[in-house]
Amino acid sequence: MLEPAALWRLREALHGAGYTSSGIASRIGPEATAAVRRGDFRAALRATTDRDPLATLIRLFICAKIEPERSVRSALPLDELLAGGMLVRTGDGIRAGVDLEPYGDSWWIVSDLGIGTQGGPLPEDHVLGVGGASTTLAGATLRAPVGTALDLGTGCGVQALHLSTHAGRVTATDLSDRALRFAATTAALSGQDWELLRGDLSAPVAGRRFDLVVSNPPFVAGPGRATHTYRDSGRAGDAICAELAAAAPGLLAEGGTFQYLANWLHVAGQDWRDRVAGWVAGTGLDALVIQREVTDPVSYVNLWLSDAGERSDPRRAAEWLDWFDANKIEAVGLGLVTLRRTGRHDPLIRIEDLRQAVDAPLGDHLGGWLRRLDWLRARDSAALLRERYRAVPGLTLHQEATIGQEGWAVDRQLLALPSGLHWSEEVDPLVMALVGGCNGAVPLGDQLAVLAAAHQVAEPALAEVAGPIVGHLVERGFIEPVAGQPWEGGTR
Repeated sequence: MLEPAALWRLREALHGAGYTSSGIASRIGPEATAAVRRGDFRAALRATTDRDPLATLIRLFICAKIEPERSVRSALPLDELLAGGMLVRTGDGIRAGVDLEPYGDSWWIVSDLGIGTQGGPLPEDHVLGVGGASTTLAGATLRAPVGTALDLGTGCGVQALHLSTHAGRVTATDLSDRALRFAATTAALSGQDWELLRGDLSAPVAGRRFDLVVSNPPFVAGPGRATHTYRDSGRAGDAICAELAAAAPGLLAEGGTFQYLANWLHVAGQDWRDRVAGWVAGTGLDALVIQREVTDPVSYVNLWLSDAGERSDPRRAAEWLDWFDANKIEAVGLGLVTLRRTGRHDPLIRIEDLRQAVDAPLGDHLGGWLRRLDWLRARDSAALLRERYRAVPGLTLHQEATIGQEGWAVDRQLLALPSGLHWSEEVDPLVMALVGGCNGAVPLGDQLAVLAAAHQVAEPALAEVAGPIVGHLVERGFIEPVAGQPWEGGTR
């Protein structure tokens, strides 16, 4: 949005004023900082009555106030920012023309002003800043070092910023020229050098492969009417998410991973898992799909209409809901798709409902899950029986019981993880005893011999069923092999 020299001067001005996340928090204090996150700027304004550069920047960009021209000129290269549209002159002074948000202490993200400052519905080419979806994807992304990374539909560039911390080279694409201008400005202000390409989804990088691909696509499901580029793909239903899965094999280098946010339709008479499994069938890729939320059609439509400032358009809402009714849509699922290219001919597909609270960052726990799957894939049932296992630290057992004439009767017993993905699993007494005996002292085969005798079960029969059970317990993270395996947080 600015010439290189002007961008350098703006970056120096932001640094010099201390316009960073920690600089702002230090200036206005923790209570005002928390209030700003809720959209309450009163305390921040009280803390910035001085007209020094940092106070001016906070009032201008954080609190969306009109500031005196003299104050702004002392803080920023005013004339160049006015020419680039980043600032706007009004009859009362200078206001922000864009959202310029500190992102940590060395990055700044440039995006369009939010709905509260623009008034009325957002324009079609609106470029979002950092929101809930972008934060979710950033937290869920695997962060191992990679050579090349691709951000499909980069918008303001927030995912590309995160990729730059662990990728040797970052490429970012977007259909919107306006979004690419914002992303280029974000990159320059943050000291980054990305390859930015215009085009729809993977079209600009056709024939190229990457070690890591991420996307926060225009995943909103509906009749296919594209009114906002950041939200609508122009494809009906959830076709954009299926299209990304189909494109993945051509985008990933050997060992590469593709992670993207997705919405999928819950259609009457169909299991949503089967629908999503259809996206990845035949790709030859491992797939880990997790559903984090489910919402009904009315709530879904209202959410997205409100998001774009269209809440007062009953005709638009009726059109959208009529399409859901005609296509027998009962709900919409929201979640994350992770695809891996391994070169194997036996791809693993896991599609899970993961709506419980999980510990952040999700990406660390997804990485552990994938490593556990790899460990299991390399071993048959006989090999599993030769391993020694231990219950993970902090594993708990919850019992549900009802009182009767003969005292308490246990109805259900659940194993529960105290951290990570917080899985809980109902188990029978035999599995409970198996997990309880996992102290790392003896191989599982020897442990099963003791259990078989104690429960009067034939040892070969118990060994036959134990393989899948142990595999499930390892995959979920309830038990772990004792030594020499890559696991959560490193090597145990």
